[in-house]
Amino acid sequence: MINNEKTVLVTGADGFIGSHLTELLVREGYKVKALSQYNSFNYWGWLEDIECRDQIKILNGDVRDPHYCKHITRDVDIVFHLAALIAIPYSYVAPDSYVDTNIKGTLNICQAAMENGVKRVIHTSTSAVYGTAQYVPIDEKHPLQPQSPYSASKIGADAMAMSFFNAFNLPVTIARPFNTYGPRMHPNDGRVVSNFIVQALQGKDITIYGDGQQTRSFCYVDDLIDAMVKMMNSEKGFT
Repeated sequence: MINNEKTVLVTGADGFIGSHLTELLVREGYKVKALSQYNSFNYWGWLEDIECRDQIKILNGDVRDPHYCKHITRDVDIVFHLAALIAIPYSYVAPDSYVDTNIKGTLNICQAAMENGVKRVIHTSTSAVYGTAQYVPIDEKHPLQPQSPYSASKIGADAMAMSFFNAFNLPVTIARPFNTYGPRMHPNDGRVVSNFIVQALQGKDITIYGDGQQTRSFCYVDDLIDAMVKMMNSEKGFT
């Protein structure tokens, strides 16, 4: 189905998940504005290599700037908000930057979306908000546990997005992916799938921690972005 009447903004479009989502939206016929964090090298991350690069409008900026957020959400129907600082180890030494990007950045996007009449914001959360599982499988009733400054910032970002739904009736949907893997994931991000692949390619033994009986839920990136587009078109609640 062609959706040329709708304009979609993807923040964090230059990242692993954001670049795949951008490609899917183009295939579905949406007009796509893709936000890449500004840098002096004019480098667009994964957007440099996607085949549909000439079919999207690439924006260079930062969600930490509220004025810029208001500018880029004008004449936008849907916002997919993926822009975030995500590396857990770095959050231990630079926590303030996570508050600025993840919490204040989400505030800026939601405020701008509300002021510009955006029809829906899909905010991307993380399984890290739950911390170490108190029971499995984890469901939405599981307690939130800020076990790192990163996870604390994402809990705060989720709460900020939810507050705009509760206080201002901004249509918000929160996507909370678990262990996404697939093409373009960073080979040294410390996650088990990338670790195993790199070790196998290097002919090394696969590292198993503990007794090997641990379980995790994994989500292939194509399945995630398909679900996110379905969330965009759903008339149901905000989470």
